[in-house]
Amino acid sequence: MRATVNTDIMPSAARKRGMRLMGNQFEITVVSDDKEFAEHCINEAVREISRIETLLTTYNEKSQTNQINKFAGIQPVQVDKEVIDLLARSIKISQLTQGAFDITYGSVDKSLWNFDTTMSALPDKATAKQSVRLINYRNIVLDQENSTVFLKEKGMRIGFGGIGKGYAARCAKKTLENMGVKSGIVNASGDLAAWGTQPDGKPWTVGIADPNSRNVPFSYLNISDLAIATSGSYEKYVMIGGKKYSHTIDPKTGFPVSGIKSVTVICPDPELADAMATPISVMGIQPALYLINQMKDIACIIIDDDDKIYTSNNIKMT
Repeated sequence: MRATVNTDIMPSAARKRGMRLMGNQFEITVVSDDKEFAEHCINEAVREISRIETLLTTYNEKSQTNQINKFAGIQPVQVDKEVIDLLARSIKISQLTQGAFDITYGSVDKSLWNFDTTMSALPDKATAKQSVRLINYRNIVLDQENSTVFLKEKGMRIGFGGIGKGYAARCAKKTLENMGVKSGIVNASGDLAAWGTQPDGKPWTVGIADPNSRNVPFSYLNISDLAIATSGSYEKYVMIGGKKYSHTIDPKTGFPVSGIKSVTVICPDPELADAMATPISVMGIQPALYLINQMKDIACIIIDDDDKIYTSNNIKMT
């Protein structure tokens, strides 16, 4: 469990639907007394998320993402302006986090860290270092005028796993708002965007996942017009020699980060919240808090391996 909103006890004015999209469980909630209107709005939000999935997926050879990867080191690839803009924002986050966030992580060999029950030994440091040699956001060349993307090195691969869900939540929220939905939630497998209020006029109450107890929140936040994203070592890891290794890989070393169990980011933009959750784990507690405290309209909660809780200056928990 990550960030959650209990919609099971809501009045009939709230309609919700769960479905699997982008390889994740999505749940969309629309507050409306008109059931037919609410269902129509949810259908349009699902259609928008599916469109983004088609655009960004690496599981379809013909997707624009795969075309960029296919011609890495060979030639620029023409893509939609939407993809160019998302890449440009991704690069800015890479610059902001000094490379802790990097969408060129796709070149990492999946056999190096597969995080399943068959993994019983660590790769050697030289192999890990070799696997990350192609991770470098600076080698993404964007041509805004001609709408092309070029990866400078052969073998480079981009992937939107660190920002795609948040982008989809942002677009689905915008779709619903454009249709006149005043209150709702787009929950992308725990990374969620909420706006307006519950049917009774109260803010949405969001439970923040406890990394030691997946089904019980450790705290609650009352939010409206905000997004929340959580990244945690408790979700996907491997045990080797009695030690837990998180699925979050440091792009500079090729090894999993350690010391942090969970990161929760709160800000108005679901895309930014999603993109910042993982690099905070890579950066470490104090550098990450320093960065977040310099940024406007963004907050974070960090839980370390000893269950100590750290928060940015502008957050209040209940």
